[in-house]
Amino acid sequence: MLPGLDLAGARVDGMVQLSDCRVRGRLMLAGTQTAGPLHLARAELVADDDSPALQLNQAAIGDDLWAPGLRVRGEVRLTGTTVAGSVVLNEARLTHEGGPALDAETCAVEGHLLVRHARVRGWIGLRAARVAGRLDLSYTCLSHPGGPALRASSAAVGELWLRRGPHPVHGTLNLRRAQLDVLFVEPEMVPERVHLSGLTYTTLTPHEPAERRLPMLERDADGYAPDAYEQLTAAYRRIGDDHAARRVQLAKQRRHRGTLPWYGRLWGFVQDAAVGYGFRPLRAAGWLLSLLAVGSVAFALDSPRPLKPGEAPPFDPVFYTLDLLLPVISFGQEPAFAPTGWHQTLAHLLVLAGWILATTVAAGVTRSISRQ
Repeated sequence: MLPGLDLAGARVDGMVQLSDCRVRGRLMLAGTQTAGPLHLARAELVADDDSPALQLNQAAIGDDLWAPGLRVRGEVRLTGTTVAGSVVLNEARLTHEGGPALDAETCAVEGHLLVRHARVRGWIGLRAARVAGRLDLSYTCLSHPGGPALRASSAAVGELWLRRGPHPVHGTLNLRRAQLDVLFVEPEMVPERVHLSGLTYTTLTPHEPAERRLPMLERDADGYAPDAYEQLTAAYRRIGDDHAARRVQLAKQRRHRGTLPWYGRLWGFVQDAAVGYGFRPLRAAGWLLSLLAVGSVAFALDSPRPLKPGEAPPFDPVFYTLDLLLPVISFGQEPAFAPTGWHQTLAHLLVLAGWILATTVAAGVTRSISRQ
């Protein structure tokens, strides 16, 4: 067992081989430049104080950082590090309770960053990092209760994989302003709190119904983030799932309604009930037919009196009700007859319902055209 090792600022023409080594103290490789890979497979590193157990910040590795099975008690610091190959931390055990287990902010990895089948107690920091290939956290246990488990804000990553591990992420998932080509996340892995504002991605996989994806957006700790709904809508449209895209847009309008003053929320409830904010247009036809049936039966049982008995056309309860419901079209019935009593109240309610339906349908059509 080594009490520590200091190679800070060293230049190595070949590889650095530290596999299976045991270090109790600091492994100092800050600023090191290697032409070949750095091997730390199955190494055991234990910090003897609050300083990082592995200090590899600002280093330049000419090939892979090969460390499957790495065991670290303390911080692994890779801030500002550049790796020409991949970083392999599969089956690693990284423990730094309440602090950064892996701090790789602003690092640049030309290959993949693989942390598969690992256990991480503490947070992983990848703010403003660049990973050209895959950031793979599949089957990994990420645990930092009460704080961020993964900080990848403003990161640029080819693919982010969060496949099903022993349990969902314990802690917050922070992907603010991250740029991803592929987001591979299974709904079961999404924690209770996320930060998604400004997140952009091209492909979302695996394909899941909108009902299983929407809870992720509803858990955003920053509140209503309209761009997150637009990103999910675009992902569904790219694969031709228009039904799911409409479902997401409807959920967006409902979430937005909660941010409005009371009168805006009231009008939102009306639009939702009438036509589902334009995403369920057949609902308006159902309301129209129901109101038409009620009015036709009521006026057929007790016809209103004509205003000019000698000039009025024959009374038709169906077309009279349509005259009340449709604010633009006229069949000549409504101006020729004058209901009284409760029939007059019913007529006023039908006129009001007709205007509400017409307005909500127009709002829905306008919203649909603006989306296109």
